Amino acid sequence: MSNKEKCLIFLDGRIIGSVEDGKSFVEEVKKNRRLGILPGEINVIYIKKLNEVHINADRGRARKPYIIVENGKSKLTPELKQKLKNNEIDFNYLLRRGIIEYLDAEEEENIFAALDEDSITENTTHLEIDPVAMFGFTFNTMIFQDFNQSGRYALSANFTKQAQGLYVTNFNKRYDTRAFLLYYPQIPLVNSIAYRSLKMEKHASGQNFIVAISTYYGFNMKDALILNRAAVDRGLGRSIFYKTYSNEERRYAGRQQDKFIIPPATSENYLGEHMYTKLGEDGIVEPEVDVKEGEVIVGKISPPRFLEEQTTFGIGAERMRDNSMTLKTGEEGVVDNVMISEVTGATKIVKIRIRGNKIPEVGDKFGSRNFQKGVVTLIVPPEEMPFTKDGIVPDMLLTPLSLPSRMTFGYILEMLTAKAAALDGKIMDGTMFSKKGKERIDECGTILEQHGFEKFGNEELYDGRTGNAYKSQIFTGIAYFNRLYHMVSTKLQVRSRGPVQILTRQPTEGKQKKGGIRFEEMGRDALVGYGASMVLKDRLLEQSDKAENIWVCKDCGDIGYYDYVKNVAVCPMCSGNNLEKLEISYAFKLLLDEIKSMHIFPRIKLKSE
Repeated sequence: MSNKEKCLIFLDGRIIGSVEDGKSFVEEVKKNRRLGILPGEINVIYIKKLNEVHINADRGRARKPYIIVENGKSKLTPELKQKLKNNEIDFNYLLRRGIIEYLDAEEEENIFAALDEDSITENTTHLEIDPVAMFGFTFNTMIFQDFNQSGRYALSANFTKQAQGLYVTNFNKRYDTRAFLLYYPQIPLVNSIAYRSLKMEKHASGQNFIVAISTYYGFNMKDALILNRAAVDRGLGRSIFYKTYSNEERRYAGRQQDKFIIPPATSENYLGEHMYTKLGEDGIVEPEVDVKEGEVIVGKISPPRFLEEQTTFGIGAERMRDNSMTLKTGEEGVVDNVMISEVTGATKIVKIRIRGNKIPEVGDKFGSRNFQKGVVTLIVPPEEMPFTKDGIVPDMLLTPLSLPSRMTFGYILEMLTAKAAALDGKIMDGTMFSKKGKERIDECGTILEQHGFEKFGNEELYDGRTGNAYKSQIFTGIAYFNRLYHMVSTKLQVRSRGPVQILTRQPTEGKQKKGGIRFEEMGRDALVGYGASMVLKDRLLEQSDKAENIWVCKDCGDIGYYDYVKNVAVCPMCSGNNLEKLEISYAFKLLLDEIKSMHIFPRIKLKSE
């Protein structure tokens, strides 16, 4: 057999040799690995299409444990399971004895894994330790995801990442650039094995809301949420926003350096005496002082950007410029803490942490663990909210139409289970694949009936405005909601007149630069479709980069200029004076100039009205 027909062996991407039968070679390697002759860190795969064997032993691979199945039976026997429960053996014992092995993404391609022991067939090679092991950490903290549409998985995992909560326990010692901290985080009434095993209750990121699935005079269409004003006043969804500002005394050539100080009135760019009233003697703002956007929080003077001219006596007069740090646009709060330290080279550095309260308001976003997100559209006084016969007023009203289209049945199950957990006074389990839906509903229904409730969670609600009972019963339960990062107070942007870009003369971009509000193509298409031509002109011309004094030659179509000496408009191309003044977008004029730079002559043809 020639080398070309032989099966090549690759170790971490490098050819180390060849064998005649790649499949039997791989089986031999796996056998020796399970016996402990070869290290358990290696993974091997035979790729039939390429007739190649790939051995991976490099670091950084994601690997996952599987129970080995031989002759249609799991190697993890009931006797071994009992020994594990009694702490007679541990997980490493199972690895050393070849009962469990770690596989990487490549070796997983050649296995046939079963979810549970009942699913094992004669072709099965491996068994999942637990069905939830196929998912990651974030997803495993969710509950009842096996009852939801699969497309919701990634989205609900994203909500967990965006949720505000107790992100670290030493938050008061840290100076993170941005941080959100929920005032009253709660442990969910229904959680999973992974949630409890990882002790996630120490880093809770949400609260248990009493939710009624009901409409409210048309205010909660689609994904809109109605909140109870009394619940918000009690602290529902309330959080703190931390923002850290840092500055340092930089050193420059010529033994010059910055200095933290209240800038003297003689310094360049002096902002005025009133701007420095909140600074201490050292030029740094003090803790627990209220600050608003544009106010100075660190007074600093820096040497001039350019060296001074020498005086008659050969000595340059020392001049300094004001380089103070101010609070950014749209931000305000209280100075929470100030840290002064030194970095390499004995350079002084200051970090100031600003604290701001974020109370839920109209426009803020909330999301459940089962991907039922929503934006607050109304915060209703408690006397106008629906209430039960026991006087329970829901914290939130959610529209019924958000459930059938998304098929998040796990959300309904969560509300029912959490209601039973609240009545029974204990935390309940919602781990995926652990129980069938019918069993769960029956179990929760029994608990609800024992406490005098309807077994499916429906209750008779009364209209807070009229006092009359609703004609139909309303499904009411408890759901764990996260307050998400997206809030009105951090995104709010307003502008009238302001800075523009030098090149295009259009408003600058971004909230921090006091930029304009973007008006994009879909918005333009909507106005075109409605025939709102004057609104379109106002948005895209009047409020953007209107250029009024653009002279266009009627003869050759080139852009001319106005000669103020001769008091006449001139065309540089044909030297004529037959020009017309136009109002156009400056970006269009810039486009014509750029086309000219490519040796193309654009002509503007004018017609009389």
